[in-house]
Amino acid sequence: MPDRPSPPTLGAVMRGIRSRNNWTLKEMSARSGIPVSTLSKVEHDRLTLSYDKLQQLSHRLKMRMSDLFAEEPESNVVRVTGRRSIGTMDQAVRVTTPNYDYHYMCTDLRRKLMIPLITRIRAHSASEFGELVRHQGEEFVYVIEGRIEVLTEFYDPVVLDAGQGIYIDSQMGHAYVVAEGFDEALVLGVCSSADDGLMDSLMSLHGDAAA
Repeated sequence: MPDRPSPPTLGAVMRGIRSRNNWTLKEMSARSGIPVSTLSKVEHDRLTLSYDKLQQLSHRLKMRMSDLFAEEPESNVVRVTGRRSIGTMDQAVRVTTPNYDYHYMCTDLRRKLMIPLITRIRAHSASEFGELVRHQGEEFVYVIEGRIEVLTEFYDPVVLDAGQGIYIDSQMGHAYVVAEGFDEALVLGVCSSADDGLMDSLMSLHGDAAA
């Protein structure tokens, strides 16, 4: 069986959007508010876009943020069993916020009920982190490197070392910060929900954090 094709790059997705709408680079620039030179570099995979630019693009073009992560229109997605996706860091979609560096894995699969992420944690305290976050579903976080402190609204803080994990209700206010003695920590997280709009919910949450 041939290998599964690699997921499209952001440049390929952008070219597809422009082609389907018969827009020139200049027309897409006018609609998105992003300079022609920047769009051209993105389309040729010489530049990526920051989170705020991706948010601006999806808002101006009236698209969901998750639609920028796959070229295939949702209406053409065929529901099948036996799907699989191999996640690698070089193909992950990176989103940077003040507290975390997120790497979304396996973004070529659409309408997932689980969202796997590799996350680098940078905040060191509740005051540095800010307001606790909440979103739909449940999540499991496993410490790969370093040590973290898990803050929740209903429980006392708990410290987890590498090799330990925690499962929580994501609708409960929560935050992950680096524990004393470490500069950063690396964790594997899996968020799940019965709602297939989980990806967009998480992306909206990133926007709040970045703001």
